[in-house]
Parts: sequence; structure tokens; C-alpha cells
Amino acid sequence: MHPTLARRAPGPRSPRLARRLPTLAAAALAAGLACGSPAALAADAAFPDKPITMVVPYPPGGPTDIVARLVAAEMSKTIGQNIIVDNKPGASGMIGADLVARAAPDGYTFLANASLHVINPYIYASMRYDAFKDFAPITQLADVPLVLVVPQASKVRTVQDLVALGKTQPLNFGSAGSASAQQLAGESFKVRSGLPMQHVPYKGSAPALTDLVGGQIQLMFDSMPSAMPFIKSGKLRAVAVTTARRVDELPDVPTMAESGFPGFDISTWYGLWAPKGTPPGIVAKLADHAARALKQPNVVTQYAGLGAKPVGSDPAAFARFNVSEGEKWRDIVKAAQITPQ
Repeated sequence: MHPTLARRAPGPRSPRLARRLPTLAAAALAAGLACGSPAALAADAAFPDKPITMVVPYPPGGPTDIVARLVAAEMSKTIGQNIIVDNKPGASGMIGADLVARAAPDGYTFLANASLHVINPYIYASMRYDAFKDFAPITQLADVPLVLVVPQASKVRTVQDLVALGKTQPLNFGSAGSASAQQLAGESFKVRSGLPMQHVPYKGSAPALTDLVGGQIQLMFDSMPSAMPFIKSGKLRAVAVTTARRVDELPDVPTMAESGFPGFDISTWYGLWAPKGTPPGIVAKLADHAARALKQPNVVTQYAGLGAKPVGSDPAAFARFNVSEGEKWRDIVKAAQITPQ
């Protein structure tokens, strides 16, 4: 646990959180539904009148960074101000998220994060912010499959090859960080295969992939946006995808279910959040411009090439999605007995 992210409040693993889950969606929605004064409405109408900062809590080159930068560039064209991407990596995305939670709720600082945002509360016993109550959900950007990749030099070509290899030598699997969807996919595979694999967390996918190419780790379940360039260049081999069906971008790569692990269905997603208390008009404006960006042909084409499927939900739908996804990941974390590293 990062020392600067300790919090005095009770840990999210307590029974209190489980009892509060049904009310979290309402709390998230309430954060943006207060009636504004005429002055506030005028300020909303004038937004934005200066550059906006999009905080990405991972290093450049990772999947969240790639997905976010494409949207930020297009949003800048329609919203009337530059949207500057500011990478703040560390502590499984919590350093950047904490920065946004404490930012002025005026729309000029918002967060682009992965599903890790709603996973962290079920792994870390204490956090400086509440992932559900301290943010105003803006929109879901994309759904993204994960892909099991190995170095091109590896003799592994199928999941069963990997299982056989794991029975003869220790295997290290990398991830974008503790509590990430990449780790949870690896832990699920570890439990179901019975292999004594060791998780190696990194500060984002980019450094993990670099070590994977170099052979320092043997495998990784990674998001397709960051893995695809390595697959296309021949530096990594795609062994299986983690979704229930094959993906169009890798039609010859089988699913984990086809590879002997029925019911294996894990993917990740990306979204935008503003600080709690951001005026609903500003949240709606950000969501609208993000949705426009996701419909632009170049974004659609580039997302497709990365295996990412644009979404563009409205703030209310995204708030509900946050809670339902939190419940799903909570159960996965419990089943895999995942603890902080």
C-alpha cells in the first residue's frame, strides 16, 4: 500500500461496504443532481474558458493512456479548449485518482481510468478517497478484451502448452499493477490451472510489456490497445483472448473457453470521472463531447484496430454501471483471494 494513500475511514472490505452497495448508485447520481443557482448556470454555460486537464493515472503508452489520448484530441476540437493529458502513475492508479478527487469541482480537471477504479476498493483496506462517492461519473469510453500474450521466442503456442510449461518451471506473469483487470485475469487462470504462478505488478502495461518482450516474465494478460502493436510487430504472440467470443481483430486466436477453460470471460473497460460536486451541466457537457469524439471515424477506426469498442454512455447510466461492475469484481477478488502487493 502506498504510504501517502492511507485513510482513517473504515476499510472497504468491512461488512459496512457490502450493506452500502445498493445505495452507492444513488449517491453517485446525487453528486450531480443538485439544482444550480442562476450564477452557477451561467458559469456552466461559459464552460470551458481555459484549458482542461485529463489525468491518466498510468504511464504514457499503456492502454488507458492510448484510449484516453484519442478521445482527448477529438474533444479538444469540439469543446473549444485544449484538453491536456497529464500522466500521474503510481499506487495502482490511486495517486492520479486521489489528485482528481481533491481537485476543484469545476470541470477543469477530470480522470480517465480503467475498471481498476472500481476494483481497488475491494483490495485495499483503506484509501484516501471513496471511488464511488467522491467522483461524478461522466461516461464509459470503451469495452476492451484482454489477450494472453507470450514472447515471440517462447515455445508456447496454446494455453495447454502454457499449462504444460508451468508444470516444469516457475512462471511469472506481469500486469499493469496490483488490483488491475490484468492481474485478476492472471489470478483466475492461476486458480483454475493450479499452476504456482507469481504475479509481478508494474506501474502500467508499457513497462510490463517491455519486460515480457525481453523475457523477464513469461506471460501477461493485457488489454488489447497496448498489446496489439507488439502482436502486429511480431514481438509477442497472442495465445488466447479472455472474452466469451473471439474478437474480430484476432480472428484466428481462440478464447480461453475454447482452450480448456470454460466460462472464462474477463474484460476491462475505460471511463471518465469528475470530482464530486462538479455541476451536472458541466458533467453533461463533458459526456456529450466525449460521445461525439467516440463517433469520429478516426477514433472508431483506431479503437477497432486496438480491439476497443466505443461506448459513450450518459452520466446516469455510467453511475449505475460503476456499481454493478464493482459488485462483479468484488466477487472475483474474493474468489481469487487477492491481496495488495
